[in-house]
This record gives sequence, structure tokens and C-alpha cells, in this order.
Amino acid sequence: MAEVDEPTQLLCQSNKVDAMAVKTRDGDKLGHIHAFMINKRSGQAAYAILTIGGFLGMGKAYYPLPFQLLAFEATSDSYVVTIDRRVLEGGPSWAANAPMFDQSYADRVASYYEVAREDLTLG
Repeated sequence: MAEVDEPTQLLCQSNKVDAMAVKTRDGDKLGHIHAFMINKRSGQAAYAILTIGGFLGMGKAYYPLPFQLLAFEATSDSYVVTIDRRVLEGGPSWAANAPMFDQSYADRVASYYEVAREDLTLG
């Protein structure tokens, strides 16, 4: 049985999350994690907010992605988006002002990505 390389740290400090790279399934650099959305009751990460594009802080787009659509790749210490990039880029996003991340918005995101809503219930 082949050994799996373990990253040096298994936890990600919340104020350092923006250093986590995100790649496509093909290994291309896609962007970075901007933040994790944590369910207050369960303590589990429900969403990762990806930031894509931009230059010098201008023109960035933010995409809320249900956490189950990310896979951690230990060898590169990064996340891999398990869906096609075009699907992601066509999904819910914002450029300047984040939406109110209430149950209605969570339902919209879940519906777009066709994931079980009960996995993303905020209450």
C-alpha cells in the first residue's frame, strides 16, 4: 500500500485561510479561499468562499461553494474544485458587496450546485 504524504499541518488557521490555493480538476490554478462559512450550531464548514481573478485587489469575484464540492490535495496543500470551472463561474457570485447569507441564499446556492439542502441548513 502506497504512503500518502501528509501536509505539515492538518488544521488551517482562520486568519490565514486566504493563503490556501484552489485548483481545477486539471491542476490549473483557479484562485484562493477567501473565507470559510461556518455553521454556528454544528461548527462545521458549510461553504468556502473562493476568490477568482482580479489584480491589485480590483476586479475580484467571490463564489460561495458548498464545501463538499472541494477536495483537499495533501501533496500540494491546496483544494481542488471537483466541478467544471464553467459551472463554478456561472454560479452565484458577487464582486463588491457580499449578499446576506441567510437560509434563502443558502438554498439558492444549494439549488444551483444540486447539493442536498439539508447539508446546508443554517438553522
